[in-house]
Order: sequence, then structure tokens, then C-alpha cells
Amino acid sequence: MDKTNAETAVKELTMMLMYLTRFNERSAIETVLEMTWKGYDFDIINELDKENYIRQGSHRSKSVAITEEGMKLSRELLSKYNIIDWE
Repeated sequence: MDKTNAETAVKELTMMLMYLTRFNERSAIETVLEMTWKGYDFDIINELDKENYIRQGSHRSKSVAITEEGMKLSRELLSKYNIIDWE
């Protein structure tokens, strides 16, 4: 197995933790959003937002929305790290 550098690992592990600790929230237009708390490194949060894996909305908000791309990436990362998803 190839080794992952520490910077990449922190970013990937943050994305996986956000995915694994997500919760559902209804938006104003009645769609369900996959939300997670953003109590992680702000630089990593900003990178994930810039890469379209999450959406921060207000910087004062304590949660972020995980995008479809973020959900897909998270599932791929779980497989990479051999972690079983929630049933």
C-alpha cells in the first residue's frame, strides 16, 4: 500500500469524519441536506469548500453542507482506508 503524506491524510480524514458524523437538515425549499459540524481546521474546511466537497454558507455558522461530490469522495475514502460505512 502506498503511503499518504500527512497533509493529504489530514484533509482526507477530515472529510471522512465530517461524512461519518453528518446529520440531515431540511432546507427552506424542503430538500434534505447532509450537514456536519465544522469543528475542524479552518484551512482544511476552506480547501474542501473551494474544491466543492462542502458548502460553508455563513462563516459564522457552526455547520456545513456536504455536496454530492463530497459524499462520493467520502465513500471512496472509506473504501481506501478500509472503513465500513454506517448501515
